[in-house]
Amino acid sequence: MPTTNATELRKRLFETLGNVIEFNEPVTVNTKKGNAVIISESDYNAMMETIYIMSQPKLVEKIRDGEKEDPKKMKAYDPTEKW
Repeated sequence: MPTTNATELRKRLFETLGNVIEFNEPVTVNTKKGNAVIISESDYNAMMETIYIMSQPKLVEKIRDGEKEDPKKMKAYDPTEKW
C-alpha cells in the first residue's frame, strides 16, 4: 500500500484518487495527528457488505454449509425453475 503525506497528497490529489479508483489500491496518508487510509468506493462497499453478512449468524451458517457441498452433486442453475 503506497504511503504519502498530506502535502504530497495535495500536490497529486487527482492522480492519487484516480489510481485508488482504477486499481483499487488503498493509500495511507500520514499526518501529525495520525494516519488515514483512502480506499475506493467499490472497496468500501465490499467491506460494508462483508461486515453486514458476517453480522448475520444464520447467513454465515448457510454459507459455511454450502462450502461443504460437493460441486459434482449440484445441478446447473435453471432460470425457469420455480422456487
